[in-house]
Amino acid sequence: MAEFLADLSVYWEFVRNPLGAGLCLLGALLCLVGTIGVLRFPDFYTRLHAASITDTSGAALVLIGMMLLAPHWLVISKLVAIFVFLFLTSPAASHAAANAAHTAGLQPMIGPVGDSPRDEGSLS
Repeated sequence: MAEFLADLSVYWEFVRNPLGAGLCLLGALLCLVGTIGVLRFPDFYTRLHAASITDTSGAALVLIGMMLLAPHWLVISKLVAIFVFLFLTSPAASHAAANAAHTAGLQPMIGPVGDSPRDEGSLS
């Protein structure tokens, strides 16, 4: 049993760095997709949705990857604190922004692009 645990520790050290780097890369790509969504979507609400979902998910993947790459438990505990803070504040901030826009009277675009009067004069 002791040999198995020693071998498991060696295998974990071998897998930990590529797995952490892969999660960091995947999180960065997810944040990039969210940025493209913010630039491409037509109205405030869809842009807010793209930014909030991909930002939270991308940051989570990057933080988990950084936890796997961390050399010491103190660094991991700080990353966990950042992770919890992001998961508590990011959805609340997105909801507050959407609620403020709705209260101010900003209406969501409904229907396919090109049906609203403001799209008729565009040169697309």
